[in-house]
Amino acid sequence: MEIHSIPEAFQTKLRLAILSSLLTGKKSFRELKEITSSTDGNLGAQIKKLDELGYVEIEKAFVNNKPQTTCDITAFGREQFKEYVEMLEKLLKPKN
Repeated sequence: MEIHSIPEAFQTKLRLAILSSLLTGKKSFRELKEITSSTDGNLGAQIKKLDELGYVEIEKAFVNNKPQTTCDITAFGREQFKEYVEMLEKLLKPKN
């Protein structure tokens, strides 16, 4: 992965925040909203985009008769995040 070919999933601060928070496990929409300090609309749009790109899985269920959305990072998303971090480390490594 080159700096000129950063995947779309990593091109916004909010998408990076969503993906990095999911590395520690599934999160509800409410938890992601608290972590990212995002609006419902913006968070929903970015989660949908990450789902379309194959980076996250979205689960919708009813808990106590209330809709609840949870998100989890996919194996593909985790691998892409790892490659992204490795690319950043290479860029930051001092050249001898």
